[in-house]
Amino acid sequence: MEENNFSKSFFVKCILLKVIVTALITSMITIIISNNTGNKDLIEKIETKLGIVQANIDADYLGEIDENKILESTVKGYVAGLEDEYSEYFTKEELEEYKSNNIEGAYVGIGVYIIQDVENNAIRVIAPISESPAEEAGIRPGDYIVKIDGEEVTGEDIEEASNKMKGEEGSKVKLQILRGEETIDLEVERKNVKVNHVESEIYEDKIGYLKIASFDENCSVEFEEKLEELQSKNIESLIIDLRNNGGGIVDEALSIADLFTDKDATLLITKDKEGNEEVRKSKTDKKLDLPAIVLTNENTASASELLVGVLKDYNIATSVGTVTFGKGVIQELLTLPDESGLKITTNEYYTPNGNKINKIGIEPDEKVELPDEYKNVLSVPKDKDTQLNKAIELLK
Repeated sequence: MEENNFSKSFFVKCILLKVIVTALITSMITIIISNNTGNKDLIEKIETKLGIVQANIDADYLGEIDENKILESTVKGYVAGLEDEYSEYFTKEELEEYKSNNIEGAYVGIGVYIIQDVENNAIRVIAPISESPAEEAGIRPGDYIVKIDGEEVTGEDIEEASNKMKGEEGSKVKLQILRGEETIDLEVERKNVKVNHVESEIYEDKIGYLKIASFDENCSVEFEEKLEELQSKNIESLIIDLRNNGGGIVDEALSIADLFTDKDATLLITKDKEGNEEVRKSKTDKKLDLPAIVLTNENTASASELLVGVLKDYNIATSVGTVTFGKGVIQELLTLPDESGLKITTNEYYTPNGNKINKIGIEPDEKVELPDEYKNVLSVPKDKDTQLNKAIELLK
């Protein structure tokens, strides 16, 4: 009798749990269907498959079930199935973290720009931030982060890895780096990292130099301020260094492009999945007319490539260096009703002349390689910086 009561109780609990989980998944599916009626067949297949999996779990799974984790994991899996390295689902907490770390100009962490290397399913360093703990620890562009605090990480874990490297100021994180065939173990102390978007200098008395680290919020304002400082010192030409700049906010790059182009000049062409075009144009009159060089390398990506495209297509600047990364797609960040988030690729962009960038990159006008020993070094001594010296030579 006691055994029968236990069996009945267990059976009732399974049914109740099944109802709860089914309600959660059905709610999720209803939202997807209401926003994408063209995929009803796919949604029905998902619902059927989940039902089968769920029935087996209900019948035999020994452990406890967290309904919220099941829901979140299901949605993450749906988005991951797109196999688009730039599309991602965020829980509410992850979305808050993502917004604060990608919009604000300062945060506590090690200070490193990373990207998902899809081909190798790995996390590759674009560049450490100048004067950051990562730079002080010796992390270089081109390094691969393979372990964080002893746990292996892959390209698919990029957001989780990014969050793990942030934390309380003064705390430390252990990293394992792969550099070529060499494995390097590092312990890096987290600090408050301030992103300096633009650095300036003057070479040969009359050549202005502006290095843009990333296109974060207010980068264009800082660029214009630094440019005005250089102009007040009577520069006669300009070098814009976009090497190891992984991109950022498209509008910031467009605002900088606006300085170099005539009003109503085409700056950006975007196309959506239906082939519909949108053209972004310069809003103001040209504010600068100087001989210019733009420096690029394999880590010049996304919004950086957008600016390179404008400068090249209108013959505003000669590009020197190596072919760019080739990220010519734009993501839209959506906040869902439950305050979770969805970042999805919605548009592909093209240069003003209609040239494709995505997975191709932009070829330089003057191909110049750095010496082998400096190819993955963030701060290259001026006398060894063949790309910078070529730019100075051309402008002289």
